Amino acid sequence: MADTVHSFDEEAIQAALDAAKGHQNERLSAGALGTETLNAYDDGHMSLAASCISVTVENGKVCLNLPLGIGKFCFPIPSVIPNGTAAEACLSICTTFGIPTGVRVTISVAGKVILSKSFGKC
Repeated sequence: MADTVHSFDEEAIQAALDAAKGHQNERLSAGALGTETLNAYDDGHMSLAASCISVTVENGKVCLNLPLGIGKFCFPIPSVIPNGTAAEACLSICTTFGIPTGVRVTISVAGKVILSKSFGKC
């Protein structure tokens, strides 16, 4: 039996990407006009929440389709959490100066994070 592969909301992902790009454009405009001094401690990295979805543990894992060309990835779930358990998977988009550099996934059961995994630079 094939594992169910859950997908995040494409519009929510795009909204996070647009927010990061818009923030960077505002910073550049403000800096160019001399109204904002770019902070020397700001390395440009930002992580924006994109989407959370309901998922179910199947065969000891949760499989997700990840954006930015990463594709399908199945996350191992500890065996103390039985198959059929409802869970929540959340996606954050990582950017550097408004350019997407990776994603971070967290999976929670009963409001407790049981797994966190980054792909790319986060």
